[in-house]
Amino acid sequence: MGTFNCSLKLESTDGERSLEVDALVDTGAFYTMVPASQLTELGVTPFERVRLRMADGRVNEYGLGEVVATVDGRSTHTHVILGDDHAPPLLGAYTLEGLRLMVDPNNAALVPQTEFSA
Repeated sequence: MGTFNCSLKLESTDGERSLEVDALVDTGAFYTMVPASQLTELGVTPFERVRLRMADGRVNEYGLGEVVATVDGRSTHTHVILGDDHAPPLLGAYTLEGLRLMVDPNNAALVPQTEFSA
C-alpha cells in the first residue's frame, strides 16, 4: 500500500485551542506523533515518557500527552507523542482505532469501520 495524508484536527482537552495538520497516515505507527512545538502551543504537557522504536531501528524517548483528534467529522480523545520538531505529523493506529476509521488501501483513503471484534 502506498502512503497518503489526511487533514487531522487536534484540540486541547479543554477545547480552548486547536490546530489542523496534514498528517501522514501510518498504520505501522502505534501512536500519533506531532512536533512538540505545535503541541506545546495547544497547551499539551506530557504525563508520561515512553520509549519508541522508530522505523529506522533507533529507540528514542518521547513525551506522551493527550488531545482530542478529529478526522472527517469523527472525534476521539487520544494519546499523542510530542515528536521531533523537524518530523512530519503521523496519524497512528491507536488514534485510528479510537476514531473507528480504517485504511482502504485500494483508494488510499480512510473509511468508517462497520464491523468490530468483541
